[in-house]
Amino acid sequence: MPATTTNAILIERLGPPEALVEREVPLPALGEDGVQLEVHAAGVNFADLLQRAGLYGTVPPRPYSPGFEVAGEVVAVGSRVKDWRVGDRAVALLKHGGYARDVVVSARQLFRYPDALTPVQAAAVPVVFLTGWVCLFEAARARAGETALILGAGGGVGTAAVQLAVRRGLKVIGTAGSPRKREFVVAELGAEACCDSTGDWESKVRERRPAGVDVALDPVGGRATASCRRLMASLGRIVMYGLSEAIPGDRRHWIKAAAAYLRTPRFHPLALFEQNIGIFGVQLLHLWDRRDVLEPALAEIYRGVEKRELRPVIDRTFPLDRDGAVMAHRYLHERRNLGKVVLAV
Repeated sequence: MPATTTNAILIERLGPPEALVEREVPLPALGEDGVQLEVHAAGVNFADLLQRAGLYGTVPPRPYSPGFEVAGEVVAVGSRVKDWRVGDRAVALLKHGGYARDVVVSARQLFRYPDALTPVQAAAVPVVFLTGWVCLFEAARARAGETALILGAGGGVGTAAVQLAVRRGLKVIGTAGSPRKREFVVAELGAEACCDSTGDWESKVRERRPAGVDVALDPVGGRATASCRRLMASLGRIVMYGLSEAIPGDRRHWIKAAAAYLRTPRFHPLALFEQNIGIFGVQLLHLWDRRDVLEPALAEIYRGVEKRELRPVIDRTFPLDRDGAVMAHRYLHERRNLGKVVLAV
């Protein structure tokens, strides 16, 4: 019989990583269109840290479990579910709840992944690669031959976006905060260059592209966004998908968060058309219902992974329990990760 309760890591109060707790919680009713998945691996994303710190806009009432993506095995299906059977392997995209041993989701939230991938590899793909895909190809409409500036190129989304851009024939310039990450982005992922994000990277990019860059992916905000704007070529596009400058430490700090918000430029439409640039914002959580966009994109991404044209860059795995989640959050706060962090059974 499928489980009716599960162990989940919860956000009961806001605070540092140690604020996370583990509880036994009831599972939702399966319903006619539901699928129950035994979770084998769950992706960890920077947005999870923002939720725990109280700096994420769309969250359910506490207590709740963070986590947007899991990989596992189907253990029960609703009476109207036709495309999934017990024993199938799947990844699920969630609005929350992924830090758990079991999840119940609508069948529309499930996607297949190649047999050649482990659950850890499968769980490391959806959020970072879909974010990179949507930013580059849906929002910015990036094309072969253009130059893409990818901030945070050594992180989860960054390593995915660099690969996607290079695969489509774009010329990539990244930024990253450590020599190890910068070398990896160039030598292993194929970027043309990777600048020191802790230094004057704007000048370095300008030296390489005096006429500016065509696309900038910006998860940082604040002064970084102002630099991206100054670096835009005519008809350039900035895609913002985060504000990591708002949480430089491991907990919410209203003064620093407000400063990051205020340092982020405001874009008046008149200024945009005078400069011939565009600004786009992407939050993948609000696209979960766009299966028409996500399903073909994720299928293409997994095909690329299966062909070894793309690869999930996995830095570390931690146990799928409270202690593991605390260590994973701490690791991300310290910006130590090169690529993705995953919780695994």
